[in-house]
Amino acid sequence: MKYKRILLKISGEALLGDQDFGIAPEPVTMIAQEIKKACTLGAQVAVVVGGGNIFRGMKNSAKIGLDRATGDYVGMLATVMNAITLQSALTQIGVDTRVQTAINMNQIAEPYIRHRAIRHLEKGRVVIFAAGTGNPFFTTDTAAALRASEINAQAMLMAKNGVDGVYTADPNIDPTAKKLEEMKYDDIIKNELKVMDTSACDLCKQNNIPIVVFDFKQKDGIKDILDGKKIGTYIN
Repeated sequence: MKYKRILLKISGEALLGDQDFGIAPEPVTMIAQEIKKACTLGAQVAVVVGGGNIFRGMKNSAKIGLDRATGDYVGMLATVMNAITLQSALTQIGVDTRVQTAINMNQIAEPYIRHRAIRHLEKGRVVIFAAGTGNPFFTTDTAAALRASEINAQAMLMAKNGVDGVYTADPNIDPTAKKLEEMKYDDIIKNELKVMDTSACDLCKQNNIPIVVFDFKQKDGIKDILDGKKIGTYIN
């Protein structure tokens, strides 16, 4: 395998399926199956899932009159809902899984403890990190980069919804947009590309964690990345 330990970042929107809101069973099952393939290869897999399918902190806060910090906390709770849903899907197909939350919720998940998370990974368990960093004003992209750094992940895989990499423009709008096979961290930061938060990209740069941006709907996508095949966009 090219990478022994990875952190997979999944957007909350990936769980929508054909719905406008909530969690659809089909994408959850599909994502669980793809994670299982990686585990079968012997990879250690950690996951961070967003909450945009339920509540987007900055966007929804303004609509209903919440201050930004309160809205971000609501968004963190949405990520916990997604995390325990994904845990259930993984458990049903025989993948041993733990959810760790940055906000204590002892009845449904473990609190985030770095050494315990690493120990779970070493034992072959998938670890899903929920509730972001536990602090407002930080996105789940930043939480993913932080957790990847803390667990010494060898790569961070950014699973996008319907986009198979980084393009020069939005391929859904501009038919002339070209896919970039490889780029550097600074290209994301300087050009303010909407692939991920620049703070998350900078954190990966500081800790020398390569980022692979790919389409989560691509069958065997995670497995192919672990096998060293060139898919998506490679950022280093």
